[in-house]
Amino acid sequence: QLRLVESGGGLVQPGGSLRLSCAASGFTLDYYRIGWFRQAPGKEREGVSCISSLGDMTDYDESVEGRFTISRDFANSIAYLQMNSLKPEDTAIYYCAAQHGMFRQCVVRESYDWEYWGQGTQVTVSS
Repeated sequence: QLRLVESGGGLVQPGGSLRLSCAASGFTLDYYRIGWFRQAPGKEREGVSCISSLGDMTDYDESVEGRFTISRDFANSIAYLQMNSLKPEDTAIYYCAAQHGMFRQCVVRESYDWEYWGQGTQVTVSS
């Protein structure tokens, strides 16, 4: 079965850090554009960050710019979202998504045809 699996969520105090991972099961993430999304209770899902197929272009929502960093490990077929200086408003379920193709760019506010989604990982920022 082809799927994405997120991990790394948890409970952290304001100002703390977490690193989320997105691993592919049943396929590799080569030639996939990858996005991270989140959905807070009572809110719509929003784009957080994305990275191009070659990993040479990244984009972030302004709410996380300068605090979050997206990256990918091609050797192990994993994408990461490093989250620093976390705030209570970052509390949400975080999802990764992947779209197959040689995409030279990734814009977080664009609507892409994401083919695969993970099940999500809960991030809670609270004291």
